[in-house]
Amino acid sequence: MFLPRRIKHCRVCGAPALYLVPADDNRERAVCTACAEIHYENPINVVGTLPVWGEQVLLCRRNIEPRYGLWTLPAGFLELGESTAEGALRETDEEAGARVELEGLFTVLNVVRVGQLHLYYRARMLDTTLAPGPETIEARLFREDEVPWDQLAFRTVRQTLEHYFADRRSGVFPVHAGDIA
Repeated sequence: MFLPRRIKHCRVCGAPALYLVPADDNRERAVCTACAEIHYENPINVVGTLPVWGEQVLLCRRNIEPRYGLWTLPAGFLELGESTAEGALRETDEEAGARVELEGLFTVLNVVRVGQLHLYYRARMLDTTLAPGPETIEARLFREDEVPWDQLAFRTVRQTLEHYFADRRSGVFPVHAGDIA
């Protein structure tokens, strides 16, 4: 798969960078033309939760692009210095103002075409108090038959919800891994 070349200048010295295969490597990297610094590009990690209260799941209506106005699970970019679990809890608080307890990793979804890895944790809501942050128009609970399936922001959210409702019927919640084409 072709990925766009995004690094144009060295982050160390500012000189132009060229894409070439460094010695002892097997793929093109951005290499500084002046100091020879090799710049690695890695996937962005998106972390979040699937908060549950009884028979309901918590969704947030996006107040930002991309997908403004559509529904999503509380999630966002993992920050340096935090674990995936810490990031998922932080994003749930920031986007929904929900207090949750993590119940385990639930979905690991590769979105290769945009260089992202999405990790969602199942989470038990500790109460129904919600205080959405500025990135959320509204946060609310939905039963399976109420989920706005045609207004979900991302395929990773749809797939996570589909796995959850199927697993809830079976009573078994394995970790689901997959690729979003």
